[in-house]
Amino acid sequence: MASNNIFLMKAIVLSALLFNIIPLVLSDDHEPVPDDKSKLNEWFEKNVQPLESRKGTLDADLVAAEAHFKIIKVRKDGSGDFKTVNAAIESIPEKNTQRVIISIGPGNYTEKIRIERDKPFVTLYGDPKNMPVLVFHGTAAEYGTVQSASLIVESDYFSAVNIIIVNSAPRPDHKREGAQAVALRIGGDKASFYNCRIHGFQDTLCDDKGKHLFKDCYIEGTVDFIFGDGKSLYLNVETYVIPGDRAAYVTAQAAKSEIWDTGYSFVHCNVTGTGGTAYLGRAWMPYAKVLFAYTEISDVVKPIGWSDNLHPEHGKTVFFAEYNTKGAGANTKNRAEYTKMLTDAEAKPFLTLGYIEGSKWLLPPTQL
Repeated sequence: MASNNIFLMKAIVLSALLFNIIPLVLSDDHEPVPDDKSKLNEWFEKNVQPLESRKGTLDADLVAAEAHFKIIKVRKDGSGDFKTVNAAIESIPEKNTQRVIISIGPGNYTEKIRIERDKPFVTLYGDPKNMPVLVFHGTAAEYGTVQSASLIVESDYFSAVNIIIVNSAPRPDHKREGAQAVALRIGGDKASFYNCRIHGFQDTLCDDKGKHLFKDCYIEGTVDFIFGDGKSLYLNVETYVIPGDRAAYVTAQAAKSEIWDTGYSFVHCNVTGTGGTAYLGRAWMPYAKVLFAYTEISDVVKPIGWSDNLHPEHGKTVFFAEYNTKGAGANTKNRAEYTKMLTDAEAKPFLTLGYIEGSKWLLPPTQL
């Protein structure tokens, strides 16, 4: 009798699912980004739904962490729980297991901030109408390049929403050694950045390790201003080339082997600036992997498009690709011979959330 009851219950649940009595919503990692940019947000909201709809697909640790979240307020005027971001981070216990949202009030926070690996599930949140500024002036000469960042994130499941991140060190003049200065280094896995602005010159963003999403962000710089060995999807991101250098490089992806599963995919982005001095990427490492798809490229980019970093042999191993780009700098007639112009089928894996395994960890931006 018991087995019959179990069979009956299974049949009822299956029927309910088939006839939509019980809603079942799954994120589709394989639905490609639409070619029409005006439909990007609709696509994103469809495939990155709130926690309640996604518990069956998300990492179990993430589901548990989101079940009981905590809000910490940082206010410069003393009206919050802490006056500094670092003090708020220090209050989070090691081996943290719950989502901690650090709500940062407006103003400049001149601090060198580090979130250690044993403090996952941290969100830095700012008011979209009055975004806080996290700013410091560290340089490679003082700290080493990757440790010079104003904000260093080593932990997993990090998110930043409506935050401005700045390295205010002087612009490198190519005479002073160690003048490069990182604004943000993200070295944790499964991190998201929504409506953030990242400001610097050389080495602005160290997209270092792990899978990441950058959406509706602004990143500016001069030389290698997005560099590292992360695997990241950039959606509707403006990369602005600050004028004044004889040669500028938007990306310097750092894959050293063909078996390394890393790379940068820029989709529905904008490469802005003027002067015809920039390359979309340089082969800093021999297996660098970068794609620009559905992207508006201004005449800031040289006709050749890409650089082998004075290593002609790297042209045989890099993956520098374009797909349905447009704009004055997107003419492919004089591109470097190793540039790959992808077909629809070749481009598709780079145009889905599956590129960063988004169904396992990606959630909509925090709103307070």
